[in-house]
Amino acid sequence: MALTLGTGPFGERPAGEFNFDAPRADVSYVEDSPRWIRVRLGGETVADSRRMKMLHRSGKLPVYLFPPEDVRRELIPEDAVREHGRLLELDFHAMDEWLEEDEQLFGHARDPYHRIDTRRTSRAVRVSIGGRTVAETTRATVLFETGLPPRWYIPREDIRAELEPSDHRTACAYKGHATHFTAAGEEAVAWSYEDPLLDAAPVKDLVAFYDERVDLEIDGEPQERPRTPWSR
Repeated sequence: MALTLGTGPFGERPAGEFNFDAPRADVSYVEDSPRWIRVRLGGETVADSRRMKMLHRSGKLPVYLFPPEDVRRELIPEDAVREHGRLLELDFHAMDEWLEEDEQLFGHARDPYHRIDTRRTSRAVRVSIGGRTVAETTRATVLFETGLPPRWYIPREDIRAELEPSDHRTACAYKGHATHFTAAGEEAVAWSYEDPLLDAAPVKDLVAFYDERVDLEIDGEPQERPRTPWSR
């Protein structure tokens, strides 16, 4: 994600500038990966490799590439395999389970250039929906994630609106599975990680709002709504 998506150097909206004309489309970068990756389908291990490569492409999440000798292709549906030269990409969502070393992967391959930092902050954070203040705090934890806008996680005691459980669910390769909430009539506008992965442990049970769909003020200054895949 960090290289070719969002605000990454080769993404659609790079956060910085090169001193040369950098391409924004059709960028492809393949690198060796030291990670041991196993894939399971139908109770069988269908791929097992310590000789992985990772492919980064413009506008797409990174994917693992396997040497064909490390894939039991006869056990995998043909439409779940894509060839890149002599290397093979397996459809992440068509498989039952992915393991990196001995830990399960969620959502997609983990990008080695992707980083998450969480910091407690005393900045004044106010969230409004339709002119109504739904959250206000000076006890937020801000989560900085590569390629994405900062996310302000708020203690539930500082949420003024009722949080109604939503059926919407998301899975993040770095943070885990998120439970979503409807607030002030805005469907699935907030979320929380109740059982987060290690990267998101500091925001466990805190609540964040999609800045793309609410009015956010930081220290009294209105923030511009970011443009991301979660915008409406």
